Amino acid sequence: MPSADAAAPARPPRAGAGDRRVIGVVVGVQLTASLGFYAVMAHVVAHLRDDVGLLAGTIGFVLGARLLVQYALLLPFGALVDAIGGPRGGVLACALRAAGFAVLAVAGGVPALLAASVLLGAGGAFFHPVAQSLLAGTSPAVRARGYAAYAFTGQLAMVAAPPIGLAVVAGAFALDGGGGGSGGGGDGDVFGPFGVLAAPDGRFALLAGGAAVAWAIAAALFLLLDGAPAAQANGASGGTRAHGGRAAAREVADGVRDAVRDAAFLRFTAATCAGPLLSEQATTVVPLRGAGSGGTTLFLCVAGVVAALIQPWCAARDRAARDGVVPAGFLVAGGSYAALIPLGASGAPPLAGLLAAALLSGIGMGLLMPSVFQQLVRHAPPGRSGAYFGVRAFLAGIVSFGGGLAVGRLFQSGPGGGAAALAGLALLSFASAAACAVKDRKGRAARPAQAAPFRNDAAIGAAAPAPVPPPSTITAKARSPR
Repeated sequence: MPSADAAAPARPPRAGAGDRRVIGVVVGVQLTASLGFYAVMAHVVAHLRDDVGLLAGTIGFVLGARLLVQYALLLPFGALVDAIGGPRGGVLACALRAAGFAVLAVAGGVPALLAASVLLGAGGAFFHPVAQSLLAGTSPAVRARGYAAYAFTGQLAMVAAPPIGLAVVAGAFALDGGGGGSGGGGDGDVFGPFGVLAAPDGRFALLAGGAAVAWAIAAALFLLLDGAPAAQANGASGGTRAHGGRAAAREVADGVRDAVRDAAFLRFTAATCAGPLLSEQATTVVPLRGAGSGGTTLFLCVAGVVAALIQPWCAARDRAARDGVVPAGFLVAGGSYAALIPLGASGAPPLAGLLAAALLSGIGMGLLMPSVFQQLVRHAPPGRSGAYFGVRAFLAGIVSFGGGLAVGRLFQSGPGGGAAALAGLALLSFASAAACAVKDRKGRAARPAQAAPFRNDAAIGAAAPAPVPPPSTITAKARSPR
């Protein structure tokens, strides 16, 4: 019997037009939505601190509320995507996020900011399983390259969006009066209601409003997938798996139940659930460490470029699916937070140290994104990609919300607390790397007894796994050199 490593390359050699259509739409949505998202989120901490006047602990609570809502709703919404379909879920996701950014544009107090966080979180609870399920439903021959294009586009948007956002909040696009004139007329006198955009909080409102428009465009792009053949894989087509509210609810319950009963999947989830926290906290700890809008923009740009450049390497020969990539990603990501500890203790962090931390962050996250996705596809059975992603993200959300609150409180306590927060993030990342390495080692020992390396491939025409021989044969093959 061939081992799992040998069986993995046995995949359909070509992809159909439906696969290309799905990948094209998902990549287009990723570009449009990510430009709006990162342009705002790269500067929202500075806005909440400087314009709204919130303390670090309150900022952590407001931003953590988005994560809490997003990851809590992922538990049912991930399975719901399998039931109602990717195109419908995508439209709903983008509409919710467009509404969230619209509320953020006019929010002036904590209640309105929390409302915006809830809308953004609910939209994210639909958006992420939609993208993952649609890509998981493509042919294995193009899945790795499709995800690489998806991740590459997202990282490019992460690089391009913060400078755009910085230009807006810095006033490059503000509608001011250019001097106001001799009659003493101010900005508001010259431009009427638009003069408010000359104020810092008005410029952030312009930025958030632009993000709302970008997510509305992304919603329209998802409509192009309605009826696409490849969008029907894994139950990702609109309504092909469930008709009516009761059927959809039963589908959601079945998907969640299947995921929580999968012991191997739960071990994988426990080992990798710190990933979203480590990814999200970079946008919080860098400005709180004293980098400011310019330093934060530089950090995110460098990290995004590095993470994007790694994607072709990860996609080639399915390297992201190999053992050891996930532990390596966690190790390097932990090194990024460790590198931030000596920076910014007294004043702005030095440029060289900030660039080194950004480089490590980009490498770590660039390795983690595709490798975790490939492992998730490996665990999810046909038609359950959304449910499995939702369960994992729900458990990761508990870690993200609690970790975000702890980081905010520690930074609020003073410079020593900030260093402790960064050390804690680094140690958590190193512990995750160790847990993933142990999991990979146990997986290699058990691999000859596995029937199929990619359980999800059965839904899209992958070659059927070879029959499992008697245990004695497996033992003999496991002992022989390969």
